[in-house]
Amino acid sequence: MRHLDRREWLKLALKGSFGLATLSSLQLGLLPQALAAGRAAPDGYKALVCVFLFGGNDSLNMLLPLSGQSLLDYQAARQSLAVADPIALTPRTAITDGLGLHPAMAALEPLFNNGALAFAGGVGSLIRPTTLAEVQAGKALLPKNLFSHNDQQATWMRGQDPQSPDSGWGARLLELMYDVPDFSSCISLAGTNLWQRGAALSPFGMSSAGVPELTALKGTSKRAAMLRDMQSRLFSSQLHPLADQFALSHSQAQSRSAIVATALTQAPPLQTEFNNANPLALQLQMVAKMISVQSLLGVGRQVFFVGMGGFDTHDAQNSVQPALLGTVAEAMSSFYQATVELGLSDKVTSFTMSDFGRTLSSNGDGTDHGWAGNQLVLGGAVNGGDLYGQLLPQRLGSPVDMGAGRLIPALSNSQLFGSLAQWFGADQSALQLLLPELANFDLDAVSLFK
Repeated sequence: MRHLDRREWLKLALKGSFGLATLSSLQLGLLPQALAAGRAAPDGYKALVCVFLFGGNDSLNMLLPLSGQSLLDYQAARQSLAVADPIALTPRTAITDGLGLHPAMAALEPLFNNGALAFAGGVGSLIRPTTLAEVQAGKALLPKNLFSHNDQQATWMRGQDPQSPDSGWGARLLELMYDVPDFSSCISLAGTNLWQRGAALSPFGMSSAGVPELTALKGTSKRAAMLRDMQSRLFSSQLHPLADQFALSHSQAQSRSAIVATALTQAPPLQTEFNNANPLALQLQMVAKMISVQSLLGVGRQVFFVGMGGFDTHDAQNSVQPALLGTVAEAMSSFYQATVELGLSDKVTSFTMSDFGRTLSSNGDGTDHGWAGNQLVLGGAVNGGDLYGQLLPQRLGSPVDMGAGRLIPALSNSQLFGSLAQWFGADQSALQLLLPELANFDLDAVSLFK
């Protein structure tokens, strides 16, 4: 192998998804682990769309019992926060005392009834199955900083894999399936995020309006002339590799933005209506447009990241939460209809993640940080119309209440991730690399797909 000088190495490293991060990744041994899988690229097209609800969604109020003692327990625990007039759902499997949906999420009811929507119930960040007795005895192996926003957001985005603390399972999934994932396979509409950061992969950032035209170097202004001069000096610099990295990264950003912008000009007009006042809907509308041109970009697998905040409802929950849940339901419903319009509904799966669930008990005006909650999984390939996991007993002092209405999960988020990854195309060996903690759980218990 011939010797590569510094500039040649930088240019090679910047092809595809690679950057200077590749150097440290190689040293850490993360990238060879992915490439060692030696598997062929998957056939066909599929996309995963992560909808992150920042702040910790009180999803125990999203799904609730409808009658009997379960309803009485729920009302006693939730007090003034109890939801009135929920929508009655009829899941395929029997659920004691029924299953109700928050009325603000009415847009999702028909999707559940037609089998496109499923719920993951009682799910949380578990390292291994955990009981109340273990928690009370101090013998439970709990996730680090269980009730911390930053730590638990990272846990959901990263998975529990301790060998990859600075990468997310979305990016690792792509890197296990492709030697060099294309930049357009990993797109964020909600900024940088850990879920899409891999050994050598990082998300291509967009907004709901598309990609910004990088015109800073154009024109006759003094600023443009200064930037052109700086870029020229950096490209010709032999002083430091970071100078080349800066210049080449800027050039790469320009070319990638141009590729995406050109592809979007070929996007067919969508007849599906998206509410222009709904910021999450606008993000998902752009995701739908990007999916519509995936064949032009030549990608077989894509992961998208969208998100919205406001779910840290310590205060004013009764007025704030209905609007939040309504925003999510409306946006995800419109997005699903758009995938139907594109003829790709069975190729696209959207799902929610959030920091954690919240407490059953009220703090007087809202809820505090909890553990287990419920998540949505939506798509034409989903084995919907059902709940996977459990509708946990919403009763203070129950066998899963670790105190103050913080409920111990019955389902690990790794089981949810594993089911999504399997549908995406990961085989058993890839799953073991992606989510090694799955060995502690029964993946077959979460048969989310047809």
